[in-house]
Amino acid sequence: MVHQEQLDLSTRADGDLHDLTQDIQSIVQKSNIQTGIAHIFNIGSTGAIGAIEFEPGLRQDLPETLRKLIPPSLEYKHEQTWHDGNGHSHLHATLLGPSLTVPVTQGKLELGTWQQIFHLECDVRPRQRRILVTIYGE
Repeated sequence: MVHQEQLDLSTRADGDLHDLTQDIQSIVQKSNIQTGIAHIFNIGSTGAIGAIEFEPGLRQDLPETLRKLIPPSLEYKHEQTWHDGNGHSHLHATLLGPSLTVPVTQGKLELGTWQQIFHLECDVRPRQRRILVTIYGE
């Protein structure tokens, strides 16, 4: 069986993190799938999906670390083409990835105690994001 739903998300800009765990768990429950997987996908090239302990320190550490690894202040070829100031945003999102797959066991997401599913906005301006959640299983 396959069940699919979309989450809509308004973001503020680069570094804005959202905890999607409860929304995705609700979709899993609606699907009536007991054993399978949940696939969570960000539609767009400057947003990322992942798993983290969603606490204040890490909510700051993750974007700050990405800015240190791939600083916004460098010159990127993307910006020579589009002049939109978000070359680093594409690289941040690519490094983390646009999707995550989580096992579903007994109708629940199989996550660790301190593990939550997040969306990270990497773009330099606010965005309306679509997150596609597909639950596969039986």
